[in-house]
Amino acid sequence: MASTDAPTVPLPGLPDRRARDRDLAVRAAVEQGLVGPGAPVAGLLDVTGIRASAAALRAAFDAVAAPGTEILHAFAVKATPLVPVLRLLHRAGLGAEVASPGELALARAAGVPPTRTVLDSPAKTGAELREALALGIAVNADNPQELARLDALVGSAPTRSPLGVRVNPQTGAGSIGATSTATATSKFGVALRDEGAREWVVRAYLDRPWLTRLHTHSGSQGVPLELLAEGVRAAYELAEEINALAGRRQIDTLDIGGGLPVNFGSDEDTPDHAGYARLLAERVPGLFDGRYGLVTEFGRSLLAKHGTTLARVEYAKESGGRPIAVTHAGVQVATRTVYLPEAWPLRLAAYDAQGRPATGPGTAQDIAGPACFAGDLLAADRTLPLLAAGDHVAALDTGAYGFAHHYAYNSLARPGIYGFTAEPGGDVRFATVREPQTAEEIVAESGGALHAALLDL
Repeated sequence: MASTDAPTVPLPGLPDRRARDRDLAVRAAVEQGLVGPGAPVAGLLDVTGIRASAAALRAAFDAVAAPGTEILHAFAVKATPLVPVLRLLHRAGLGAEVASPGELALARAAGVPPTRTVLDSPAKTGAELREALALGIAVNADNPQELARLDALVGSAPTRSPLGVRVNPQTGAGSIGATSTATATSKFGVALRDEGAREWVVRAYLDRPWLTRLHTHSGSQGVPLELLAEGVRAAYELAEEINALAGRRQIDTLDIGGGLPVNFGSDEDTPDHAGYARLLAERVPGLFDGRYGLVTEFGRSLLAKHGTTLARVEYAKESGGRPIAVTHAGVQVATRTVYLPEAWPLRLAAYDAQGRPATGPGTAQDIAGPACFAGDLLAADRTLPLLAAGDHVAALDTGAYGFAHHYAYNSLARPGIYGFTAEPGGDVRFATVREPQTAEEIVAESGGALHAALLDL
């Protein structure tokens, strides 16, 4: 394992500390002008919480694994693709799981070494595979055609990359179909229960001694832990079968993916990584007996609880008897919530113009975003203290798949993102993670330098 300067045990009282520090950070962000008339929306990242989650993840698996087991916790970059976050997690002992050339570039910019990087994607190009093998990055082939590409590349040049195949255990969907990765018709991996598929996977390994890993990712938001464990068990049993037929420990590492769901109803971490690790140890005890190295790919469960999107209320109005707080946070920073509010509801918290927790009787109101369509709502008919112009609303649990995934509807600018630490006495320190996007940058991204490109066609 890489050296780390992070704490090795989770911090006590994390949910209470999380809420306290969030309130302190919101007030400080308003007082320091990170959010205000000129910057009406921003993302806030709890650095202490991120470090604590990384430490808790490592402790959870170390507690159930045999001493000396090699375990790489590769953070799923897609969850929060920000270089300073990846650097922080690297210093906390985590690696990176990447799924595109862009994500690989982010991980490399953060200093994550190739030996602690895993490449997964259902659509890797030949160029991506060549780069990964040249660097020594672990690669999981998604399908037979991709494995054929690896055959050619491995045959033409030596590589230090650990190589494997991703399988889909076809264990079923959770409550959110769009993020369920182990359905019968999922686009990911080799469908293990399809006719002849298991036999093909076994033969693929027996014919290729350089295939030493097996990968599955059976979970995501809305998938119960029992279903996640069932997918991991299917991969473990397949590895045992292959090794028995090979007469040796050909598969030496199991990549069990991530997908631990997040509780979006409170500050509690339920389920947590420790509970999941214990469940795996109960359902798949051989996974942790020291014969296999392990790779995990958690993302949302590490970062979601440590992010807050803070927005200023520009106007407070009423329509049809319903109060409406018009804010600057909408579809551009909460795309999944706006388009699928039943599947991805967000907790909201109200703050006054000074950034203090709002008081007053609860009033059902809409929290609207700035985009030009009627459905751009963070929440409809949500009971909060009645918001007025100049107040603030915070969308909680947005540290993963939230403000770092900008959707450029109406050419709305990407908000600034700031990491913070808060002391019990109230002192809050901020560090800029990403500068707010300027109008000039929007023009440049939109072909501004090529403004005359179409006139002569």
